[in-house]
Amino acid sequence: MSLINISLFTPDSLSEMKKSFSEAKPYKHLVIDNVLTPEIADEIYNAFPKEEVFNKRYKGVNEFKAEGSNFEDFPGVFSQLKDAFHSPEWCRIMSEITGIDDLFSVPDALGGGLHQGGNGSFLDIHIDFNIHADRGIHRRINLLVFFNKDWQESYGGHTELWNAEMTNLDKKVFPAFNRCLIFETNEISYHGYAAITVPENVSRKSFYAYYYTQLREDAAKYHDTVFKARPTDSVVKKTLTPIKEGAKNFIKRQLRNLGITFK
Repeated sequence: MSLINISLFTPDSLSEMKKSFSEAKPYKHLVIDNVLTPEIADEIYNAFPKEEVFNKRYKGVNEFKAEGSNFEDFPGVFSQLKDAFHSPEWCRIMSEITGIDDLFSVPDALGGGLHQGGNGSFLDIHIDFNIHADRGIHRRINLLVFFNKDWQESYGGHTELWNAEMTNLDKKVFPAFNRCLIFETNEISYHGYAAITVPENVSRKSFYAYYYTQLREDAAKYHDTVFKARPTDSVVKKTLTPIKEGAKNFIKRQLRNLGITFK
């Protein structure tokens, strides 16, 4: 927990955070600036791994980015970062802010990792998978911490929060350095970011952590990530996205029914 700027989380401030989270639109979320101590935030920024080190790269119709959960290949401070945001103490803080009891994280790729994207990187609007494929637990909360120093408005890369009907972009969160975004993951938490325009050697960098509870009886039926086209997207994307997503989720559900899972 020493990496986290714990002075931000007093009883009074936690009460305010809980109120802000519960009242936020278009769905429950909270932005916390300077979430890490300045020294640690600088250390992580300076040590952030190159995309080539990451164990996953996506380049398709709906996403273009790199993702890494292979912490053994990263400098040691990144394992410390993951441990801090997975600790029981932090999970208790997350439960207090969100009002969701007994939140916890997991040590695998569906618990925490790094995201990075260079020029042209994007992540189309989507809701996230709702049930951990291997563990059968319910995903409830996302946490992102951004590591983008001197990020310019013109670069783009704002996290977009859309309404439930996917008809309006209700809020944009600038990916400022050492800024934390926490939001509820559910069947209407549509989010993503548009293609960025950045100079050479500049990339959009973030850490992610996902939080779970035991599976609820009223949880929606299992699904993987579900991408949606924006109203302003091309006809091609509006046509391909629902076809691709419908087929992907149908196949994954059938495989899961057969006891076959994959990340």
